[in-house]
Amino acid sequence: MIRHRPFGSEHPYAVSGDQRVPALPVDGETCELRVRASAAVVAVSCEWSGDAGGGIVTRPLLPPSSTSSDDETGGDGGHLAAAQARSLADRTYWSVTTPPLAAGTVYRYRFVATTEGGTTRRTRWYEVSAGAWSADGGSLAVDGDRLVPGSVEWLTGGEGLRRVRFALRLAADEHVVGFGERYDAVDQRGRTLDAVVFEQYKAQGEHGRTYLPMPFALVVGAAGSWGFHVRTARRTWYDVGATTPDRLVVEAELDGDDALSVGVFTGSPADVVRQFVDEAGRPEVLPDWVFRLWASGNEWNTQDRVMAEMDAHREHDIPVGALVIEAWSDESTFTAFRDAQYEVNEDGGPHRLADFTFPAGGAWPDPRGMVEELHSRNVRVLLWQIPLLKMRPHPRGQLAADARAAVAGGFVVTEADGRPYRNRGWWFPLALMPDLAAEKARAWWTSKRRYLVEEVGIDGFKTDGGEHAWGRDLRHDGGALRGLAGNHRFPVEYARAYGDLLRSAGKAPVTFSRAGFTGSQAHGAFWAGDEDSTWSGFRSAVVAGVTAGACGIVYWGWDLAGFSGDVPDPELYLRATAASAFMPIMQYHSEFNHHRLPLRDRTPWNVAERTGDERVLPVFRRFAHLRERLVSYLSSSASAAVAGGAPLMRGLFFDFPGDAAAWSVVDRQFLLGDALLVAPVLSAGASTWDVYLPAGAWVDVWTATPVAGGQIVTRPVPIDEVPVYCRAGAWPSLRGVFEDLPS
Repeated sequence: MIRHRPFGSEHPYAVSGDQRVPALPVDGETCELRVRASAAVVAVSCEWSGDAGGGIVTRPLLPPSSTSSDDETGGDGGHLAAAQARSLADRTYWSVTTPPLAAGTVYRYRFVATTEGGTTRRTRWYEVSAGAWSADGGSLAVDGDRLVPGSVEWLTGGEGLRRVRFALRLAADEHVVGFGERYDAVDQRGRTLDAVVFEQYKAQGEHGRTYLPMPFALVVGAAGSWGFHVRTARRTWYDVGATTPDRLVVEAELDGDDALSVGVFTGSPADVVRQFVDEAGRPEVLPDWVFRLWASGNEWNTQDRVMAEMDAHREHDIPVGALVIEAWSDESTFTAFRDAQYEVNEDGGPHRLADFTFPAGGAWPDPRGMVEELHSRNVRVLLWQIPLLKMRPHPRGQLAADARAAVAGGFVVTEADGRPYRNRGWWFPLALMPDLAAEKARAWWTSKRRYLVEEVGIDGFKTDGGEHAWGRDLRHDGGALRGLAGNHRFPVEYARAYGDLLRSAGKAPVTFSRAGFTGSQAHGAFWAGDEDSTWSGFRSAVVAGVTAGACGIVYWGWDLAGFSGDVPDPELYLRATAASAFMPIMQYHSEFNHHRLPLRDRTPWNVAERTGDERVLPVFRRFAHLRERLVSYLSSSASAAVAGGAPLMRGLFFDFPGDAAAWSVVDRQFLLGDALLVAPVLSAGASTWDVYLPAGAWVDVWTATPVAGGQIVTRPVPIDEVPVYCRAGAWPSLRGVFEDLPS
């Protein structure tokens, strides 16, 4: 009949119609108390206790009004956009605003609902108290001398310490890069932001949100470089000189903890990142095949379709090294191939390949034979995963057995009272979530996928999702981790679990994730998440790659030219292809579109057919062959990065930290390894492109022309070239890579 949750859904960027706003007020603030009620309710009042006058005061609630989430609905394009829009649709709620709340007073309130027939229902009593900021509270340890004296403040409420904030000194010429993978800008100086794992479906750069945040930043200035790591998995906020130009203000959630430490690292930019990664988790060398072209399409949902696309690669002479199959499973268990016949393991135990029968006329008549054939073509295979147990529609068969086993075995993330957590996000709502921080849950979860690796021969997993844990009271690792301390660790443990499965079967731990946090550096490869096929999405991807690298992510890519909406126009597609040929991971992918025609696949042959542009296939072929030639260079450069060198894809400031002019192009140029400078063409209709070359001797890789550094060079940019310059000293060893490419 009536519902109130003080913290609502705990969406990090929006409020719901059943919560307290703000959920944790500060001294002097009022609170809006919201409730949702059934249609039969005609009046709601709030009984309030705690005002200076004492006693219980009854206040009527305003009748239902419409409210929109602070989030955007994401526009059109794709089934995910529709799901997100539904989740963020306008809601109705009753509300009342409290008087200003004074710190030190515990206020109590409850709601009384009255129906048209005169029946009344009362909720339980809730408590709220205002916090207050003061100079005293807990213990803050900041390495070095960057802490601004007198800047430390603690927010304390009735439940204990809530937050701490403090300031670090910023010099006038210092630039601030990092905070995980960011899409809006490489240099965050003058901006405000936070670090919380969040699924921002498309337009990440417009919202300043990210799947892969980290409470770490690299600071580069004329006097040298330094960096800091807020050693917490809880939410943090940053004012990077936006309010006070010479201060970087950090605010961190404590949730009752009474201590926080901040590591401060000094040295060259590469030194700073190495020290952070040594603390967070060092990446490992992945096999060379990850540097070849990756192919993917969400609607490749049968063995015949997959092989047809791989045949087309061979027919068009476009080499491919990895295939990601998203729509392979029954979309229920995510462990069984669609159409496979098998007996349900009622105890939730794993199956082996021999347990399955694959109908000859089914979607996947011979998965192992398919993988063996692809391996014979030198193509590796990854399968898509999601870290949830779907509960909509009501589970049946093996999924129902798995859900029962997961709950009974204590393999799921729980609420504080022990009830299984149900996903509050818009994607797979109400699903159960495996507790992958717990060893026993990881063992159970991965055992059900072991046959895919050991018997079918799968080479890796696309570990999609990972942002589904919302709630300050959630319990991970059997209760050892609470709330955001576990929520932010979840995507790290998710990739780790699948990496460990692959290692245990003698394979490289190749996972392909979009979500992460501090520690993700050690677990596989990443892509920039969901984006439309737009030039703005392209520009955001370049920023994301540079910022991810600045936080120690070595293996990174994006859905070249975007994955959502109609196929990109030929210019965007080929410019994105050219840029992606010089990024750590080169892959194309397309979103599910209900198999409607015309196809939205991002294969070069489909884009060519859809657009009628005869340039698409030969130009894509040219860059795919170039990519094959770059594998050795990429592999050796990645190994150097893993060993503690500068990131594989990195901003110019890593190699030229004292070059002020390099910051003017920081969002649109990058280095790939030690030798190559890449300047993607990021605008439509360009016939020439300006490139800043730092000091030194360079060579235009397409013309073999020597060019002096320390200047801006304007060069023509035909559609089959992207501005790339090689350090002159490395040119003799790389010259052959760029010669006699197919045209």
